[in-house]
Amino acid sequence: MSHRSSRLASVARAAVLSALILPVATPVLAQQTPQDPEPGERATRVDDIIVTGAPFGISAEASLIAVDVLDQEALSTAPSGTLGDVLSGLPGVRSTAFSPGASRPVIRGLAGPRVQVLTNGMGLIDASSLSPDHQVAADPGEAVRIEVLRGPQTLAYGGSAIGGVVNVMDGRIPEEAPYDGIDGRVTAQASSVDNGRSIGAGMTIGQGPWVLTLDGLDRRSSDYDIPVPAESRRQVEDEGEVYEDTGSTTVENSASRVRAFGSGLSYIGEQGFIGVSVKRTESDYGVPGHAHEDHGGGAPDEEEDVTIGLEQTRYDLRGEWRFADGPVDRIRLSAGYADYTHTEFEGDEVGTVFTSEGLEGRLEVVMPRRGGWNAAYGLQGLSRDFDAAGDEAYVPPVEITELGVYTLHRYDRDSWGLEGGLRFDTRDLDSPVGGQRDFSNVSASAGVYFKPVEALFLGLSLARNGRAPTEAELFAEGPHIATRAFELGNADLDSEKVTSIEATVHWEQGPWTADLHLFRADYDGFIDLRPTGAEEDDLPVFAYVQTDAEFHGMEARLDYQAWQSGEDGLTLGLGYDYVRGDTDLGAPARIPPWSLNGKAELDLGPWTTRLTVRRVGDQDRVTDFELPTDAYTTADLYLGWSPDREAGLTLYVEGRNLGDAEVREHTSFLKDLTPLPGRNLRAGMAWRF
Repeated sequence: MSHRSSRLASVARAAVLSALILPVATPVLAQQTPQDPEPGERATRVDDIIVTGAPFGISAEASLIAVDVLDQEALSTAPSGTLGDVLSGLPGVRSTAFSPGASRPVIRGLAGPRVQVLTNGMGLIDASSLSPDHQVAADPGEAVRIEVLRGPQTLAYGGSAIGGVVNVMDGRIPEEAPYDGIDGRVTAQASSVDNGRSIGAGMTIGQGPWVLTLDGLDRRSSDYDIPVPAESRRQVEDEGEVYEDTGSTTVENSASRVRAFGSGLSYIGEQGFIGVSVKRTESDYGVPGHAHEDHGGGAPDEEEDVTIGLEQTRYDLRGEWRFADGPVDRIRLSAGYADYTHTEFEGDEVGTVFTSEGLEGRLEVVMPRRGGWNAAYGLQGLSRDFDAAGDEAYVPPVEITELGVYTLHRYDRDSWGLEGGLRFDTRDLDSPVGGQRDFSNVSASAGVYFKPVEALFLGLSLARNGRAPTEAELFAEGPHIATRAFELGNADLDSEKVTSIEATVHWEQGPWTADLHLFRADYDGFIDLRPTGAEEDDLPVFAYVQTDAEFHGMEARLDYQAWQSGEDGLTLGLGYDYVRGDTDLGAPARIPPWSLNGKAELDLGPWTTRLTVRRVGDQDRVTDFELPTDAYTTADLYLGWSPDREAGLTLYVEGRNLGDAEVREHTSFLKDLTPLPGRNLRAGMAWRF
């Protein structure tokens, strides 16, 4: 271990130790007292409040940011899978769909480092944004809530959130004691398409001041079934061969297993809380179509299947101090230390090892609400060591240091309001091979909203954001088999800047609810990976370049309560999303096509029935080394039974992709080698107590 790594470990241990000592010496901690609403402001349920990107808390219906929330009830019966796959299908959200073991969210056509994935508001300190075959070190099975923010207006998280934010909240550090001294959850499910099995459990114990949490997750699956041959008709014909539909088959080397377990301990006093947690994540998964021996794109050596082992140990500290009077309403502190290893195995031999070790901290001060005015100020810092060794070590070792300061404000009146923010970021990258680069960026946002009538919310927001280049964009040099390219970084890259505008409409009248977002983003110095026409190691050479780019699109959702009687009812829903990207060099790669979703959900006594039909269009606006993708339609049918809606027990069964459609996600590097799973029957239970 290097001297710098030892220092990081020492800092982490000191943070954990301070968390155990501090409550004893801090008698001012206490329970939260909710703020009373301002005159004319409606009372809002706790689960309506957006936590991510809004330090002072605002309701989803009053947000200028496009946001979706998956709560504990929705997550408890969601299909078992990695983060990108579970979120895919939300408005404007798709998955990189690289394999069942590795998928990241794609938001409005943007992926990788432009979408910031967080755990409890903190960075993952992993290497999942570096390559599509790298798994995210946060699993939906651990989450009690996931918030998805679309667009670059989230100044609380800096340049890496230029495309959006996904915040996975696990509740591992309790902020309040359970009502009866204990609560928990147990989930289990099985699926036919991959012989999948998943079980998870979590428990919170204690009535204060000390509260303990325990949780664990074990998910495993075998190679999954598909309705057609793995290689697409388009790819076979593009190679000059004759396509033969030999029927259903199995995607080899697509098995996966994830194990995650953790614990947290909080001291909850009279004016807040402080707590620590530890989590261990272990994952093993195959990468279909991923070959080291044949860089020319042929079939991989059967004896050299590539599998990946991921390990991460993470420690977190989080606290909040609340003040009844004075110039400050509350102070929040968060810190996280993680040690991450991603090992690629070629058969039984170790191929390439990626490591990431770092410490991140955040301090946030929220001011009291006065006269409809909210304000927050924050400081964020990161120190991370990245290293890679082996055949695919195409990025050299890099030490990364980040520092950001920001302020966010919102002014609410009865029928109108304003909000805005300002952030300053620095990012330093120091590599013994690639060199040293420093970046500074100023980001700002401003928005206005009107409520001409109680049922209608109209918003308009502007933002100017900057993103510093990543270590791969600057220093990459070598074969990257996951993308089937020899990648060349550019140490002379400047920061990527985007100016965006977004119009928002929320409408709720009688049985109707509508949500509409229209957006446009203009990039100055968009960092793109483009082919040079050369070849190296039998791979096409791709180089990072900067160009101007423009993305625009929309997300729309309409719900109609067709029938309501007490808790029984029938809801009909329709959703649509679309994004189009253009650069001075042509269309960007892997831009998702439009999608249209229809839903009918019937609640009748203890039964819930939901039919979802999804149509995804074809995509023929492609770049070099990219094939078009055909349209597809899927249908899912869910049936759930809860003996008592307050009891927390749900038994369910669901048929997914009932038509056994060939589904190839255009955002995936492997779309022409491995389609998504075919018809699947899954069954499970969820119990909350």
